[in-house]
Parts: sequence; C-alpha cells; structure tokens
Amino acid sequence: MRFNKWLRVCAFGLAGMMIYGCTGVVVADAGVSSSPSSLSFGSVAVGSSSAPSTVVLTNLGKQSVTILQASSGLPQFILSGPALPLTLQGGQNASFQVVFRPDTAGSFSAKLLFSLNRTSGGLITVPLSGTGGTGSTGSAAPTTATYLLSPGATSLSFGNVLLGSSSSQSVALSNTGNSAVTISQITATGSGFTAGGITLPLSLAAGQSASLSVSFAPTATGSAPGGVSIVSNATNSPATISLSGTGVQPQISVPPGSITFGNVTTGTSNTQTVQVSNPGSATLTISKAALTGAGFGLSGLTLPLSLAPAQSSSFTVSFAPSTAGSVTGSLALTSNAPTSPTSISLSGSGVTSTLQLSASPTALSFGNVTVAASATQSVTLSNTGNSSVSVSQLTVTGSSFSAGGLALPLTLAAGQSAAFNVSFSPAASGSFSGSVAVTSNAANSPASVSLSGSGVLSHSVGLSWLASSSSVAGYFVYRGSVSGGPYTRLNASAVALTNYTDSSVQSATTYYYVTTAVDSAGAESVNSNEVAAVIP
Repeated sequence: MRFNKWLRVCAFGLAGMMIYGCTGVVVADAGVSSSPSSLSFGSVAVGSSSAPSTVVLTNLGKQSVTILQASSGLPQFILSGPALPLTLQGGQNASFQVVFRPDTAGSFSAKLLFSLNRTSGGLITVPLSGTGGTGSTGSAAPTTATYLLSPGATSLSFGNVLLGSSSSQSVALSNTGNSAVTISQITATGSGFTAGGITLPLSLAAGQSASLSVSFAPTATGSAPGGVSIVSNATNSPATISLSGTGVQPQISVPPGSITFGNVTTGTSNTQTVQVSNPGSATLTISKAALTGAGFGLSGLTLPLSLAPAQSSSFTVSFAPSTAGSVTGSLALTSNAPTSPTSISLSGSGVTSTLQLSASPTALSFGNVTVAASATQSVTLSNTGNSSVSVSQLTVTGSSFSAGGLALPLTLAAGQSAAFNVSFSPAASGSFSGSVAVTSNAANSPASVSLSGSGVLSHSVGLSWLASSSSVAGYFVYRGSVSGGPYTRLNASAVALTNYTDSSVQSATTYYYVTTAVDSAGAESVNSNEVAAVIP
C-alpha cells in the first residue's frame, strides 16, 4: 500500500488527563486507513488493565469494503468491537477498542490483524506494545477506573440445524476492565435466534465472567443471519456477537405415487422396483413401512433407512394373487420428512390360470418328393395362455414322416414359443398322410398337425444324335414343354459328345428337345429336328 502523508494523533485516557501514547495515522490513496497506525500502552501493573485505546478503520475509497475478522495476537491485548463480518461503504468507519492487561512482568508486543475481503486490500496491521510492571510506572495509569465487557467470541456459527429442533452454544461475558460492569439488556436478533441464561440486571466485578446461552431453532430452510447485543455501562457497550446458522430439512420423493400391476395369474407373482430419494437438505430417515392389501409384498427395504441429501435407494413391491379379482392396497412410509407418512397406492387383478398351446401351421404338405430323398418343414409351438405350459411328448403317425429338434420335456412361459422339424422321406412312390400330436398340460392337448406328401420315382431322358459333318466345337441341348418351342438351353457350355442325359424331368410330363452345333467362334447352327419324351 502506498502512503501519501502522515497525521499526528494522540490517544487519551477516559478522564482526558493522561496521555498514553502519540502515534501516526496512515492515510492511503485509496482503500482502508487505520488510525492510529500503532498502539503503545507503556507500563501497566501486572493484573491491572490499561485504559482502553481506540483504533478506527476508515474506508477511503468509493467501493464497499468488508472487514472479515479481527484479532490481537496475544491474550494480554483484549480487542472488542462491532460484530464481524462488517461492510463499510465509501467514507464509513468502524471503531475497535484495545485494553492491555498484563499477567506477568515483562515486555509484550503483538499486532492487531484486520482481515479484509480480497478486492479491498487483504490485511491491515496495527502494532501493539506494552510492559507488565510491578507497580504504576511510566505513562500507565492502572488506578484509573476502566469499564470493559468482552464476549468470549465475536461470532457464533450453528451450522446446519434441523427444522423443528434447536442447537445451543455458550459464550462467556467477561469484565476485562478494573471496575464493576453492569449488564442491563441482552437482545437477540434474527429469525430463530434467542439468548438467555442470565438474569438482568447483572453486575460483574473486575475479572468476573457470566455464561450467556444462545440458541438457534430455525423456522425455515436456508441461511439465517443474526446477532446478540449486550448493553452495559462498559465503554464498549453495546458488545455484539454475530450469529449464523442454516435451517435444513429432509424431503422424500417416491415416484410414481401409485403402482399398477395389471393382470397377474393366480399362483404367480409380478414385481416392480420403487426408488425412494431425498431431495432435501438434511438426512432422511425412514423408520416404518406399512403395507395393506391382499397379495402385496415388500422386499429389499431394511429399516431404519437413512439417506443423505441427494441420495436414493431402491426396493421391490410384489403382487401374488391367490384368487381371481381386483385388489387395491397401499404402502405407507413413515419418515422424518415433513410430509410423513408418504403413501403409495397399489392395484392389481388376479386372473384365473389358462393353459393353451397352439401349433402353426396346423397342416404340412410336402408335395412330390423323390423316392429315397427327404424334405423338411418346421412347426412353431406358442403358449397363448397366461400360465406356463409343459410339453412332454411328440407323437408322429404316418409312414415316411418323422419329427425332431425339440428337447423334451419343455416348459414354455406365457407368450413364449419354440419350433420343431418334420421330415418326409418316402421309400416308395405314392401318396402319404399322417400327423404329429403334441402332448402337454395345456387344456387343448394334444395339439395336432396334419401331414401329407407324395413319393415319386426318379426319371431321366437320354438323348443322342449324329455328329455334324462340319468342324464343330460341340453341341447345345434345348428343351421345351410345347412342340415347336420356345426352348430353354440345358447345358451352360457346349458338350463335345453326341449324347446327353436330362435328369431334371418330372413324372407325368411331356418334354420336347432339339440340339444345335456350335463352332470355335461360337456360331450356332439351326435347330435339329425335334424329338418328344413322355415321362410316365
């Protein structure tokens, strides 16, 4: 801090008779000044108190300044003043009093420390000095009557206090002067703050103390400032103590406010998860859970349950009806929240068990299958009831049919499906029929799937022709279902031989064939004469 001038100021005793020390005042270009800049108490008899000296802090700037804390550094220098923190607007000042009370002979030195908010300069220091003597020497005047009342704390913080409860702290009021002090009035300000424990008026002899009890019983959530003012005949009256505390309260949130289980089959159970959370500012304690309604159950909730602010926990509510019909109930949670008890409505319907198994498709047609060959199709089994179905057996009737792909016994829950395979492998030509019966504990057991298919013999047509008299690279074979075409080529590349076997013919069908010759350049000849083949 830069200084631009010095002023000479002297501090006088209460009676205006004795000069205890002359010091300078520091005036800053801007910010906060202290007057005087130091205090010297001279020699004061051990066990006696000096006359109080005053230090004035002045805000020289235009911006507000906040004095956060003040301390003297040594217990022999007793500091008193207004309640802190204290905000000074531009041009305002605040006065603090210091008394020197040595407890042993010798020199004492310390500093008054005034802590300011960061934007206003940080720290103001005022050096202190004094000597404890065995008698009245130097510039001290120990026989002069001094009246000084010093609280044991200049501020009390109660922290978080639950609404509906209270917190108390004690602070000593000490007569740090050398003459009796009479306390005539104690006033507490601020919502929820009270002060007591002292019968007024109260007279304190020099060195005597009394205990003041201050309580905080918040009536609303949030921070609460306050103060205590102690009026007496002391020169520093009123002595003040700043108070602070925060009212807190738990809250409970259980969304949704109702649980619907819908239709639940008798003899089975349906569960839903419930989350309880604390959106409040104090610990939530759930002490009791009361459940009503036939078939409803509760699990996963261990009581008492404590949840810190913003914490949550989950538990399970179940519905297991024993009879058909609609059921209602409720879950009431008792807690220390202001809305306790919190009620959650419950509802559900018990429905009679239905066991139903369906097969899709209900009929399989394999068409024509070559003898000794095989064809496979699948069937899907679905539980269309509301209870589990157990499949115990698949029974196949009809020659050449078989079923598999299903591990038995098999249990299907409501809405669940499973598939199995049916194969047709004819050993002879002709028509075949059969069925698959699915045995289960369903009401419609057995579910049946009809089967049909035909076994056909394998046929082929052998073709041969005379070789072309020209130079050719090979021959193409064409087939049609109508005499005169159109024809479809059977071989992808030309065959060099003059014979060909068509194995892709079907029974009871007539086919028409022609051939062409192709040279090395890929040019084809005209069609040969047409021949017909009748497949029995």
